[in-house]
Amino acid sequence: MNTDRNARIGKLKWHCRRALLELDLVFARFWAREEADFDVQSEAVLTRLLELEDHDLWDLVSNKATTDDAESAAMIKRLQCI
Repeated sequence: MNTDRNARIGKLKWHCRRALLELDLVFARFWAREEADFDVQSEAVLTRLLELEDHDLWDLVSNKATTDDAESAAMIKRLQCI
């Protein structure tokens, strides 16, 4: 149902609000570009990434760190496409 999807996306967007301005900017651009095509699998991967501390997440997004998880790496690439 579309209202369920909207509620899930709204919750994810809320969790994307971070203490680091850099991450807020990345997520604002990400949602503007990706929201229409965001699927359930993407939601799960992004939810896992959002469990990270801000600085750890920023290190991944800014290529200061890497992950061995292929799904997370693919999501990070999507976040980097600014």
